[in-house]
Amino acid sequence: MHELTITESLLEIALRHAREAGATKITDLYLVIGQLSSVVDESVQFYWDIIAKDTPAEGALLHFQRIPTEIICLNCNNQYKPVDNQMACPRCDSISIKIISGEEFFLEAINVETD
Repeated sequence: MHELTITESLLEIALRHAREAGATKITDLYLVIGQLSSVVDESVQFYWDIIAKDTPAEGALLHFQRIPTEIICLNCNNQYKPVDNQMACPRCDSISIKIISGEEFFLEAINVETD
């Protein structure tokens, strides 16, 4: 259910930036979401269609870009992408790791129309 709160925040951000740009319509939002993020694209889209109704963002397309998970082993410095959600290092089997990508969630860009 946290997708509703996330989607409400996205709408607020998009509307604020559209106002500041003097835009009359928001046409596209580009979202970057890490593979480890618990955000479900379909849920965000579902809520977007409901809460954007009767706003300048109604009908705007949401574009989802998923960022794959990348990890570095703090023991052997091996950088890898986990397979089948196995987070341990495939080289040395260490669980002393650092996630370097895959947890992202941000609004990268907004396309708007002005009169």
